[in-house]
Amino acid sequence: MFRPSLVVDYLGLAHELKRALATYTESGGTGRTTLDQSEAVAVMLEKYEVCRGLFHGFDYSRWIDGTPAERTSLLPAAQEHILAQKNGKERCLRAVRELSRAFALAVPHDEAIRIRDDVAFFQAVRSVLAKRAAGEARTEEQLDMVIRQIVSRAVASEGVVDIFAAAGLEKPDISILSEEFLAEVRGMKRRNLAVELLRKLLKGELAVRRRRNVVQARSFAKMLDQTVRRYANRAIEAAQVIEELIQLAREMREANARGEALGLSEDELAFYDALATNDNAVQVLGDETLRDIARELVETVRNNVKIDWTLRENVRANLRRLVKRILRKHGYPPDKQEKATRTVLEQAEVLSEGWAA
Repeated sequence: MFRPSLVVDYLGLAHELKRALATYTESGGTGRTTLDQSEAVAVMLEKYEVCRGLFHGFDYSRWIDGTPAERTSLLPAAQEHILAQKNGKERCLRAVRELSRAFALAVPHDEAIRIRDDVAFFQAVRSVLAKRAAGEARTEEQLDMVIRQIVSRAVASEGVVDIFAAAGLEKPDISILSEEFLAEVRGMKRRNLAVELLRKLLKGELAVRRRRNVVQARSFAKMLDQTVRRYANRAIEAAQVIEELIQLAREMREANARGEALGLSEDELAFYDALATNDNAVQVLGDETLRDIARELVETVRNNVKIDWTLRENVRANLRRLVKRILRKHGYPPDKQEKATRTVLEQAEVLSEGWAA
């Protein structure tokens, strides 16, 4: 439960936020670097009503007077409530962000103190909706980070919520999404939340793969985007999306075993996939020749890249010639060599970062 003793020095916060948000108010077109507190309060209350509207019909009273465990237990249902609405996630993320900015400027006004527990709840829901799985890139603006830090101090929110706890699941071993974990997700009663959890985990896995196998990650990312887009447009129901995402997770897991089946290392498989994007090349050359090319490419690239090779045009040009020479030597279809070379160089750039490290 939030107690007055936990609330920080609002005057200090208000001064800190107004300095941090100077650029925000300027970019808003007002041309001023400070906001009158009464204006901030008015905006805050307006955004507060928008957030309350998003949670209309949802009882979150336990957030105010419950234990930490009871507060956390509210989050799965709260996410489901938002995700069930059309564009609910995006609307909630935007509305809570705007409320948080106005709230940070309005403290220590009595109206800000009055709604601080509600703001804490809205922010907790926004946090788990926006939370990324391991490996997923972070793109929040520095400004939003400052705002979140200051507002979280103002409302004295506790700890970081794990995405699994927030979904009502014990944190599992999800090393490439085991069958046990997928079965647990399939059995979740909150279907929209299950979709969101799978989307986050698959996106995080793709971010990791993108640093190892460009072609494979790109292919799976396209499949994920298509499924999520159809779901966002309500072209398919949550239950069907869950099945499609589970199947995608299985395909991603099975893709890991392809290298072993082909007798290729992880790096060699990445180049093999770069070459195999051309179906004609697979038919003409066959697996054995493509494996030979992949092995030779790994050896050649390893021997010819430097830490800063991507910045040196002469090194890139030389590697490009070597790649083309290897493709010609093995009879790679001439009309597809240029595209294959570009893909191989893209893959080489990704892998060489890891080799340098």
